[in-house]
Formats: sequence, structure tokens, C-alpha cells
Amino acid sequence: MRVSFIIPHKGREELLAQTIKSILEIEHNDCQIEVIVVTQNTTLECSYAEQSGIPCKIIFRPEHETIAKLRNIGVSHSSGEYLAFIDADINLSQNWLMIMLNELYVKQDRVVVSSLQQCNPAAGNIEKIKVVFQITRADREVEYIGTSNLFMPRMIFKQAGGFPENIIVCEDYYFTQKVRQFGKLYVTSKASHIHLGEDKNYKEVFQKEIWRGQSNLPSMRNRKVTFLELPSILFPFWMTFFSFMALFFSIVGRFGVACIGCMLVAFPVLCYAARLYLIGKKQHIHFGEAIKFYSVYFFARTIGTFIGLVKGK
Repeated sequence: MRVSFIIPHKGREELLAQTIKSILEIEHNDCQIEVIVVTQNTTLECSYAEQSGIPCKIIFRPEHETIAKLRNIGVSHSSGEYLAFIDADINLSQNWLMIMLNELYVKQDRVVVSSLQQCNPAAGNIEKIKVVFQITRADREVEYIGTSNLFMPRMIFKQAGGFPENIIVCEDYYFTQKVRQFGKLYVTSKASHIHLGEDKNYKEVFQKEIWRGQSNLPSMRNRKVTFLELPSILFPFWMTFFSFMALFFSIVGRFGVACIGCMLVAFPVLCYAARLYLIGKKQHIHFGEAIKFYSVYFFARTIGTFIGLVKGK
């Protein structure tokens, strides 16, 4: 049995090195593993992988190609019956592969499995918030799985037609929606991963959510939009409309109506912050921090959505 680890990469090599190191250290018993790195860097070495005796291929690609295309190219250069899609800043637990194989076949209708994100020992508030989101998805079937770590049979990948290469971000939503036609998606807490490149400050959150927001609307084409995606798609328009409403009525002196507009702008932020606070109490997530996170998140998504509209993406 052979498992191919597909890693798209661009930029920092130190995180990629930690990712590959965690792959080399996982328990794999009689499984043969190979590592396929598809990078947009001009130079890259994986000598540490070669010294382990595990095959490691490096494929160089131009910078303009989407991450979805990098993954598809990685698959075309792989030989495994099973595919493990891993981001280039992920540290896998040592039992990851064995758990993925076991959980995939606990039920016959499962087609994709993934592990639960854990906090880095030195995690800050933002990383704790991101992990809280994951806790609600543990040990259950889900509507989508992100590509930070995703394990599946090669046959299912082929049937789904691969990742959509025209989408810059949110390709994992689109892809796993197609995969769901063939079976269930499952997240297990028996194995774990740490996101080494998790956002460390709100400037990083702001920049990444603007980038992600640009594909909000294009990612909806030719697929069913899940209920969980609706807030990030609809709230940018909600917040823009009521922000202009508040501004207009404050200019014309209708301050009562302007206040209502401000309250409606804040409504989704407060609702989501309250939910995060209730879920994250055990992880010591404070309500003020939750408000701060969602204020940045929705503001950035709003900007990103309209940038995407202007660019026609």
C-alpha cells in the first residue's frame, strides 16, 4: 500500500521543513509513503527527506498558478493508492496516518477523513480562536474539510475531477462539495495537527481575509452553497448597506435612524462573538477578544468581496 503526501508550497522553507519532518516521523507500518512538493519558489532542496530513504519529489511551477492547480499537478506526479493533501505549514501527530486509514473504513460510506487541529504550546489568542472553531467539528460527519490535512483514496479524487483550478481560494469548499456526492466526510480527534503558520496578529488576519474574500462569489459558481458559508457571503453586503445607511442619515441629521444602522452593522459581529465566547469559555476566550476577532474578520471579508467584484474574479 502506498500513500502520497501532496504539499503545495510557496515562500518560507523553514515551515515546509517542519511539515516534511513530521511526515517522516509518522508511524506507517507496512505502508510505503512518498512526498510530492509542488513549489512556486525558484529553488528548493529536500535533502533531509532524501536522507530518510523516503522518496521526495520537488516540482517547480510558475507563480501565477493557483494552489488548486499545484495540488492537481502533485497528484499527476504521484503513485499512491491513497492521497494525503497537506499544507506546507502543518505538523502531523505521529499516529496520523494509521488513524486516517482506520477511520476511513470504520464506515463503508466514508470517502475523506481529516484530523482535529490543536494549539501550538505557545499559541496566542488568535490561534486559540481558530482551534475553538475546530472543536465543534470533532468526531462527526461534516459538510466540508479544509485542505490543511485531507486523506482520501485516489479513486475518489479521480471521480470528483480534482480541485477547481480557476478558483484562487475556497477551492477546498468546492472540491469537498463534489466529493460528498460519493460519500461522507469525517473529522476525528484521535489524530491531530498543529498549524505552524497560523495568524499571529490581527494584521495577518485582516490581510488573509481580504485575500479569501475575493473568491467569495466566484467560488459559488456551479455548486451548491452550504448553510455554513452563507454568513461570509451575505454579511459583506449586509454591513455595506447598513454602513451607508448610517452614514447617510447622520449627514442629513436623522441620528436616530443612523444609530439603528450602526446597531445593524454590529449585529452579526455581536452574534458571532457571543457564540464564540460560549463555545470557547474553557479555552479562556474572552468576549472582548471575540468581538475584536469578528470585527476584523467581517470588515476584511467585506473589502475582499468588493475587490473580487471589481476585478471580476
